[in-house]
Amino acid sequence: MDYVESLRIFRSVVELKSFARAADIHGLARPAVSRAISGLEERVGCRLLHRTTRQVSLTEAAERFYEGCVRILDELDALEADVGNRTREAGGVLRLVAHTTATMERLVPLIAEFKLAHPKVTLDVTLTERPIDLVADGYDLGVVVPNMLTSETAVVRLLERIRVVIVAAPQYLQRTSTPRHPSELTNHLFVTMSASLRRPSISFHIENEDLTIPLQFDVSSNSPAFNREMVLRGFGIGIVPITLIESDLASGRLVHLLADFELIDNGIEIRLAYSNRTLLPAKVRAFIDHATAFFDRTVAP
Repeated sequence: MDYVESLRIFRSVVELKSFARAADIHGLARPAVSRAISGLEERVGCRLLHRTTRQVSLTEAAERFYEGCVRILDELDALEADVGNRTREAGGVLRLVAHTTATMERLVPLIAEFKLAHPKVTLDVTLTERPIDLVADGYDLGVVVPNMLTSETAVVRLLERIRVVIVAAPQYLQRTSTPRHPSELTNHLFVTMSASLRRPSISFHIENEDLTIPLQFDVSSNSPAFNREMVLRGFGIGIVPITLIESDLASGRLVHLLADFELIDNGIEIRLAYSNRTLLPAKVRAFIDHATAFFDRTVAP
């Protein structure tokens, strides 16, 4: 087994935290993976991995070796991809996972334009708002919000940052009161994102100090679109992406609250994510280039 292939196997073992899963990815028997790692350890003169029957972890010496390994393999993959993509037309099945609410509100034109530009690509799109692992779940690409990614090894690129605003329905404010200062939010109920996705609190920067308000709620979900509907029905105050409620604000169905106060962490990042573990196929590179150009063209500076 050559040295580069051994480096790829080492990287897979580290990122997947499993000899068995690395063996499956590379189409090898597990003993072959073990031999590849042992060969690397003999070559560098130190142990790289702690192995137990249940887990695999890096030794201290291996952490720098892993970082260098990733850099070398990425540069090699990029070089090969650059040469190969010049002679290959994008085609085949592109498995894309995307945030449900962001897709239905913002991303359909992006995906539709990509399909028109690359007719030989077959799209297999999964919409979800749950955490995902691009490699383990078998996706080529993701258009996601940060809390959806369970792997720290994915390459991410910011596409758009969507401002969030604090809103409530008039009937809710009539039943309670209209907060004039962030401190008054302690007296109100919220419709919020599930605590597993976002900490149930909101922070403001006021007169050179930060003020954090814990949120009281009895309705939460993993869907901004669902939360909008519940806020419209008067179940509480919402912290919602502006793109989701622009027409509601214009019509008066929702009221913008505390607009004069500086909200900390006041945006949701829409990110493009893809695995950097293997050579990028032409279809993946084409979508990356298309998405970047699309948002450069359509998002206001």
